[in-house]
Amino acid sequence: MGFITDIFNSLLSEVCLLLTVFVLAIFSMFYNVKYHKISKWIALFGVSAALVSLKFLQLEPVYYSFSEAIISDTFTVFIKALILISSFIIILLSKKNVTKRNHKTFQFYLLLISAVLSSLFVVSSNDFLMLTVSLEFLSFSIYFLIAYKKGYNSKESSFKYIVTNSFSTAIYLFGVSYLYGITSSFNFNAINDYFMQNEPTLLYSFAIIFISLGLLFKLAILPFANWVLDVYEGSATSVAAFIATVPKIAVLAILARLLCFIMGNSFELPVILICLAVVTAFWANSLAIRQKSILRIFACSSSANASYMLFALSLMSVYNLSTVLFYLTTYIFMNLGIFAAIIVLENSNYALSLQSLRGLAYSNPIFTLAFAICLFGLAGFPITSGFIAKLYLLSAIVRSGVVFMPLLIALVITMVIACYYYTKIVKTMFEKENKNINEILPNRTSSPSVTLYVCALITVIIGIMPAMLIELCKFVAYNL
Repeated sequence: MGFITDIFNSLLSEVCLLLTVFVLAIFSMFYNVKYHKISKWIALFGVSAALVSLKFLQLEPVYYSFSEAIISDTFTVFIKALILISSFIIILLSKKNVTKRNHKTFQFYLLLISAVLSSLFVVSSNDFLMLTVSLEFLSFSIYFLIAYKKGYNSKESSFKYIVTNSFSTAIYLFGVSYLYGITSSFNFNAINDYFMQNEPTLLYSFAIIFISLGLLFKLAILPFANWVLDVYEGSATSVAAFIATVPKIAVLAILARLLCFIMGNSFELPVILICLAVVTAFWANSLAIRQKSILRIFACSSSANASYMLFALSLMSVYNLSTVLFYLTTYIFMNLGIFAAIIVLENSNYALSLQSLRGLAYSNPIFTLAFAICLFGLAGFPITSGFIAKLYLLSAIVRSGVVFMPLLIALVITMVIACYYYTKIVKTMFEKENKNINEILPNRTSSPSVTLYVCALITVIIGIMPAMLIELCKFVAYNL
């Protein structure tokens, strides 16, 4: 009975996805190619069921299950909801990529749902053993998702991701081993209790720094950011959308939990993370200016936005965490809206370069408007959720202390640099082309088009009426 109770109180959404994986695996062995469209609906149904099941999980009081290896509370459920909503949208965006290889559709969605399942386990982890297995399972799924797209570039991107991830995992495990040597435990609660009774040592500082550096790989933060450009360009666009959102949500969530408890006893760690965040923001935004490929631009953009959130998260407080949650929520919709627009362009046989966008505003004004709203949101222009998110984030950093003002000014400069290449994309769409303009004729009811318009609408709505979401994020942050 205890086993069943643990599942219903903490792992019901994971069980829904696990059953979906089993169904997809069975269909992948016994199916006819002409039924390949069923795979998308199975995946959508599984994610929807997992999302609905979140309302049945125990939130108050905090529920620990499976020898305290799994935790269920308001924070984990909120993050799981973000992951599942993002995954639902990504499945909708993956239709065209899958139909090109309809004999592999069940395998594709099996890998995608497995990666989502791993992300949920990362968020629910309350033990380093559980966290390590979940992270590696997530990485294993992403390896094959990147290589799903045929061609040399996808194989090269997958290999680069494997090599970089292996190095970051080694550093992470090195830190975990030292932390275990100090506390004789992998459990977060036991480790936290140990440092409530004992003074942290220099070895503790080294351990948590190594653990943090290992986790930064998924966020594409320096020194583990060299993979981001090639992986985004070499993988299918829907896979790039997944890598830009779901793993980042999961890692930021677990990093917040670790910084709040286990890693909260070190002064050195926040300083190191803040410095890495500022350096990454400069590197990513400066690199984006020189890019001609749209995918490579948004690869740099995803790395830069992760660095902004890492800066605020490093100065752990309830207010700072609420700003990160708000920023993360708005970023998801703006970013997925951007990738939806890229997929519409891709499906219309447009080259994914800046020059191919010239004249787009004159042939497709509604599409251009929705695309521009998402771009202006990421740039932080008023009347978009991005403006509120950046303002909220900067105010949180200012409240953290005057000592961080020089680094905050540096971060603001990088945001200004980012505005240049976001507005450059919009400017290019309004440039007149001498040649005949190729018209984009997207099906207005197609998944990528609908996703773009919905994400643009959400970006504007949150920008005008952010109060409800802000209060929700404050409530979730307070209950961590």
